[in-house]
Amino acid sequence: MKPFLILSISLLLSGCLGMPKSVTPVENFQLDRYLGTWYEVARLDHSFERGLDNVTATYSMREDGGVKVINRGFSAEKNEWKEAEGKAYFVEDSDQGYLKVSFFGPFYGAYVVFELDQQAYEYAFVSGPNNDYLWLLARTPNVSEEITDQFIAQAKQHGFDTSQLIFVNHD
Repeated sequence: MKPFLILSISLLLSGCLGMPKSVTPVENFQLDRYLGTWYEVARLDHSFERGLDNVTATYSMREDGGVKVINRGFSAEKNEWKEAEGKAYFVEDSDQGYLKVSFFGPFYGAYVVFELDQQAYEYAFVSGPNNDYLWLLARTPNVSEEITDQFIAQAKQHGFDTSQLIFVNHD
């Protein structure tokens, strides 16, 4: 019974580390180039960011070799900034854009970089464990129409419902 309990708990805690079937993490990922602040340009709606504008994600190194994650956004309705601190670690190889991120103790979710401006690290397309989680991140609050079109086309190809995209206001 004890091995079954341990296996069940392990599966529960790692259950959100999958990724959409057609999504593949980028290779030749360089964490040191990915660190810093990213602006959320577009996302699919979910409860933990609902109603937030001016959303950013800032990544820095942790002492244990992981990544410190600070997500920040402004709620106009409440007239206040919301901030969440998390941690992330590579799931497989450190040169693959596939990490697990946690904002709630031992519970991790997938963070999959499936498209990345490999030359300048200026934009990234990111998914979560399934097709309900999708982000377009960039080093600036706005991206070109070409990048937006590429993001929407790839997201559709991977089965995301792009009709539900929210384009984040940055002012």
